[in-house]
Parts: sequence; C-alpha cells; structure tokens
Amino acid sequence: MILPGSVVGIVGGGQLARMSALAARAMGYRVAVADPDPDCPAAPVADRVVAASLADPDAVAPLADVADVITYEFENIDPAVLERLASRRPVHPRVEILRTCQNRIHEKRAMERLGIPVATWRPLESPADLEAALAAVGLPAVLKTATMGYDGKGQAVVRTPAEARAAYARLSGHAAAEGGRPLVLEGLVPFACELSVVVARSASGQVAAFPVAENIHELNILAYSIVPARVSPATQAAARDLAVRIAEGLGLVGLLGVEMFCLPDGSLLVNELAPRPHNSGHFTQNACATSQFEQHIRAVCDLPLGAVDLLSPVCMVNVMGEDFPLAPAAALADPRVHLHLYGKREARPHRKMGHMNVLGLTADEALERARAAKAAIRGEQPLTGSSAGLS
Repeated sequence: MILPGSVVGIVGGGQLARMSALAARAMGYRVAVADPDPDCPAAPVADRVVAASLADPDAVAPLADVADVITYEFENIDPAVLERLASRRPVHPRVEILRTCQNRIHEKRAMERLGIPVATWRPLESPADLEAALAAVGLPAVLKTATMGYDGKGQAVVRTPAEARAAYARLSGHAAAEGGRPLVLEGLVPFACELSVVVARSASGQVAAFPVAENIHELNILAYSIVPARVSPATQAAARDLAVRIAEGLGLVGLLGVEMFCLPDGSLLVNELAPRPHNSGHFTQNACATSQFEQHIRAVCDLPLGAVDLLSPVCMVNVMGEDFPLAPAAALADPRVHLHLYGKREARPHRKMGHMNVLGLTADEALERARAAKAAIRGEQPLTGSSAGLS
C-alpha cells in the first residue's frame, strides 16, 4: 500500500495526467510527471516535471528517482520506457497489459482467450492475408491499423474488394505486394449504440465498475457520454460484468476503459480497451461518489476503492479546438453545467481542450442541456428560460 504523502509518478503530462494529479493532491499525495513539454497541461498541478522524450528510457528514468509508484496516461508509449521504470518502482497497469492494449491483434486474441465476445475479425500480418480475411469476414468491413490508431485515425470502412485493396495499401504504408504494417479486418457491426465502462481493480483484487456510459461520436471523436446509458438494466449489468471479467482476466491494477457495441437485441461486443482513465469516464467528476481519477489513484496505490454510485443523471460533452474562442460565462449560465478546461496553449480543430459535465433530472434532459451548453460555449445562443433553471 502506497500511503498519502508518497509521490505518484505519471508518464505523460496531458489532460488525463492533469486530472489524475489534481485527485492525487487532494488525497495528500505529491505528483511527479514525465513529459517532453515542461509547460504541459499537468505541469501547473504537479510538484515536479521531468522534461524528457517519452521514447527514451534513459531520459524518463529519473522519474523513478522521485516516485514511489508510477502509472501512465496514454497507451502509445514504448514498453521499454515502462520496463526501465518497472525495474525500480511499481508500474500500474503492468507493462504486459500495455502491450496487449497497444496492438489490436494482441487485444482481440486476449479477449477471445477470456471468452469475451468481439466482432468477427482476422489479422492482416502480410499482404497474402487480405483475400482470405475478406472471405472469412465478409463485406462491408473495417480495416484498422493494429497500432497507433485513436479517435478514428488509422481506419477505413470498405464495401468492395477494390476498396479493401486500396485501403490496405494506404493504411499499411505500402502497396499490397510489398508488405507493410500489420492491420486487422473487422466485420462492420450494425450496432444500436456504443457503450463504455470504466473499471478499476486494486493490487489486493478489489474491483469496481462505474455506471455504463452511452457514447455519441462526431467525426469519429467522442462528443457526448450520456449516463445512465439509455439501454435496459439487463444490458447495463451485462456491460459491467464484461468489464469486470476483463479486468480480472488481465490481472489489472489501475483503471481500464472498455468500449463496446450494443446490438439491437441488447447483446454486446467488446471493441477496444484503454488501460488508463477514459474520456467517457469524465462524467464521474461531478456525478459519482468517486471520480475515475481518484479511483485510479486509489487502485494504483492499493487503497480501498471508492463507491461508484451515480448521484445524478449526467451528460459529458467534449470542448474541442473548433469551439474556441470560448464563451464560458454563457455556458455556465446553466447552474447544472460544470466546466473543466485542460490548460492547453494552442486550440486546433478536433483537439480536445476541455469538457463539460452537465447534470439533469433524466439522461435525456442532461443531453438536451449539454447540447445547449455546447451551443452557448461556441457563442451560438445564450442559455435562457427553463434551460438555465434548476427545475
């Protein structure tokens, strides 16, 4: 057990590190962050920033000089960096889980070993695999890079063999005859909605799954997370059960975001995993007894986990670079809106700059208020009348 007063080290200094650091400091921990940018979003709330390339194990190694336990805020990290740190300090989630979640081929094979349902898929580890994969998976389908894809990057929907061959050449980085980076081909899932569950597990084996979020994407980037998800109680229970089974099966210590497809009959397919705090879990900051960030610190320090009760229906809405310049006062005219900005210096289109957690009496009302707050923060319309009231 790593007690308050100790130092939590975080590899990466972006918004997830910032919010994890805020939670850690509130619990009495000190925080050290490793990031190449000394003015990264986490810097103002960290006790120390180790300015280092996150691709260089030697450069990041000084984090182990000051930290008692180490975690990370994103999964596109060279495992050698974490292995170097893990030789001296506890690192959670463990490096083997990072490797699994970094590669869609490894991830799907791990899910199948655990008996977790996933979409029909085939690995494309060489050009010769494409035709056989098309025959097995069928069309339409989705081609995805095995590594480094996020927010819809590195993937393409294909509906004909010709589209699949062209997408293979583009995503693999080479003509099909020359090979290239590994890909996966997945059947296109006719889902009714997308769900996610953030689950925590401590080193002592205690597990807690947060309420299920229903996610709406725009331009392949998460736009809204609605909680409680507007699916049946049975589907919500099944989603949380899947997340717990994965956390236990992987031997997780820390936090895991589990993204799922909900089919029209209510059955579920697991899509992707993220071994860190998750964008769709931000709602917990203002709507749950314990935030995902506090829970993450509790888990990696092996403290008892906090309660995950939902205190109010809520909708999280991302604030993007294209929303700037902001009109925050307009959005905050609704007293149920809670604004969280990340302190990033440059606003770029499709870059996550912050989020709002918008409470409501029902999930539908929270979504309506969130859409109004989104329009208000862009300066498109003021929040007036009943939309701004407490009733």
